[in-house]
Amino acid sequence: MSERKVRVRFAPSPTGALHIGGVRTALYNYLFAKQHGGDLVFRIEDTDSNRFVPGAEEYIIESFKWLGIKFDEGVSFGGNYGPYRQSERRDIYKKYVDQLLDAGKAYIAFDTPEELDAKRAEIKNFQYDAHTRMQMRNSLAMPKEEVEALIADGKQYVVRFLIQPGEEIHVNDMIRGDVVIKSDILDDKVLYKSADELPTYHLANIVDDHLMEISHVIRGEEWLPSAPLHVLLYRAFGWEDTMPRFAHLPLLLKPDGKGKLSKRDGDRLGFPVFPLEWHDPKTGDVSNGFRESGYFPEAVINFLALLGWNPGTEQELFSLQELVEQFDITKCSKAGARFDYQKGIWFNHEYILRKSNEEIAELFAPIVAGNGVDESMERITKVVSMMKDRVSFVKELWPLCSFFFIAPTEYDEKTVRKRWKADSAVVMGELADVIEGIDDFSLENQEKVVLAWVESKGYKLGDVMNAFRLALVGIGKGPGMFDITAFLGKEETLKRLRKAIEVLK
Repeated sequence: MSERKVRVRFAPSPTGALHIGGVRTALYNYLFAKQHGGDLVFRIEDTDSNRFVPGAEEYIIESFKWLGIKFDEGVSFGGNYGPYRQSERRDIYKKYVDQLLDAGKAYIAFDTPEELDAKRAEIKNFQYDAHTRMQMRNSLAMPKEEVEALIADGKQYVVRFLIQPGEEIHVNDMIRGDVVIKSDILDDKVLYKSADELPTYHLANIVDDHLMEISHVIRGEEWLPSAPLHVLLYRAFGWEDTMPRFAHLPLLLKPDGKGKLSKRDGDRLGFPVFPLEWHDPKTGDVSNGFRESGYFPEAVINFLALLGWNPGTEQELFSLQELVEQFDITKCSKAGARFDYQKGIWFNHEYILRKSNEEIAELFAPIVAGNGVDESMERITKVVSMMKDRVSFVKELWPLCSFFFIAPTEYDEKTVRKRWKADSAVVMGELADVIEGIDDFSLENQEKVVLAWVESKGYKLGDVMNAFRLALVGIGKGPGMFDITAFLGKEETLKRLRKAIEVLK
């Protein structure tokens, strides 16, 4: 028997913004598929029509486009196994519901929500299973004629899976090994509801994975409790030979405290938990996104890849291709991964350093223009080359470098008290005269001339340079002084120097 082709799927529900945990699941599926020359399928699980949110599906597709995670087939990508939207597959599911009913592997139940609530009140920790099902209103406990009459009468019902007690169910998990669950702890899960003629997640998933020839199911740890039920369903259909291998990924945990990462943690600590900005159509709330916060998609991918997986080496920076080559699903951690958002910021800084000055300048240019400065790309690139190692986000450049483009209109009081000495005005006046006399205003020549002058006067170099910086920048920050003056040019340097002498005295 030939080796099965690797086919994995990412199957979100269009119920709102895509959580960063979902992005990581999709990334791990992508890496696994590419590594094995397989396919990544994009399926939309929209059988719960009550939770559908307009715009969510488009948002999810746009997120992956930005991140550079490409799907091979699925909703909006085409393919031979469609339709890929579960709401468009109801006729397919009905056939399999009937198959289970005909084989006695499932049964019809008419219990109303009120009747179920009453039972829960009567029996502590009530579970609809082998111990209680014969006390309920279902086709196992009622005469056949009555069941048929209720259906003919249009009475709403659900179809429940018949779980036999006393069985050991083995889930072969690529991360967790052999997970054994006793069937006694499982309830007779609802597989189908006549009210909307749609299956629940459990049945739809199994049928889709089988028909779409999914070979591996890589999903979040929160789905581990449903894995034994899915194993039983595969068996009930006689599909054991095509059952996918499972891998349940560790949870993403809060940066601090206990529990899994939530949007509230992001709001509280000031970091995004969604790939793109999300405008909630129901509440009008706007949630921040990694893209709008200024993260590079490559940095987000790199950061997420290492949340729950470790290459076993010191390497931290990986291109998507390097991740494809080195990723090993069996090396994923079983324990939850703490969402260290500061590390995400560090990754973004590293990617700023990796990108060319020209690339960063292209992103910085609109910010410069937005601040009313008309400047050439050449000069913007020059500023970027001096300053990009100081920032984690492109948007942080302007407050740090605005002085290159706009002369200071005021001087930082704290720096003035510390750096502008009693004789600074006189010394800066002398320095202005020295600069005026420099014909070759290259960085190297300026530096040579000014340092020789400082030495000849016996001045303290630190005092001179600190006052000089304050005069040109307005505060005690920035790159080397001669980098600044070479950029500003002789005329602008003298103009700023004389203005500071006049204002600061």
